[in-house]
Amino acid sequence: MAENAESSHARLARSAGALEKSADQQVDSADRRTELAADRTILAAERTYAAWVRTGLAALAAGIGARALLAGLVPQWLVGATGSLLILFAGFAFVCAVWREMQPGAPPPRPDTRRLPAALLVVVNGFLLLVALAALIGIWTAKR
Repeated sequence: MAENAESSHARLARSAGALEKSADQQVDSADRRTELAADRTILAAERTYAAWVRTGLAALAAGIGARALLAGLVPQWLVGATGSLLILFAGFAFVCAVWREMQPGAPPPRPDTRRLPAALLVVVNGFLLLVALAALIGIWTAKR
């Protein structure tokens, strides 16, 4: 009877140890999934930033190309208005790209992936905004 009780106690101790180990693994697994989710959030934000910049560049190119494409087909004021609208939209997209990317990051735990430096975003998109402004001025002041 004593041997049976000792055997039962040993099995119970082994079972408790296994249960404790399993619980630790589940906690570690949940933490890791949370960290990976934070990384995916950072990467999704970078894809969104790239989409805004890509949209802005396409609008900028379309605004500049509108002058060459529409010249002689429609009145000059419409050419200027179309190009201006597209270039102004490009500037809007560049500003939105920075604004969207600089939103607060994922809550703790901190992701393994680093965010793009804010200074880099401001410099690159500031330059693109200046290019859009130069294109806008060029549309209205270039010889026709």
